[in-house]
Amino acid sequence: MCAEIKISRSTFYEWRAKGSAPKCYKIDNGELRVSREDLDEWWNQRRNAA
Repeated sequence: MCAEIKISRSTFYEWRAKGSAPKCYKIDNGELRVSREDLDEWWNQRRNAA
């Protein structure tokens, strides 16, 4: 996701801490994932707000 929207991992974690990142899911190995549907919805909300 970070590569797709061209942000650093630290920026993503900053957004996540502020509650402005897309919805994340923690998988069994502890890594975070963002579903395509959640990313698209988040992106559209940001685009419409601009």
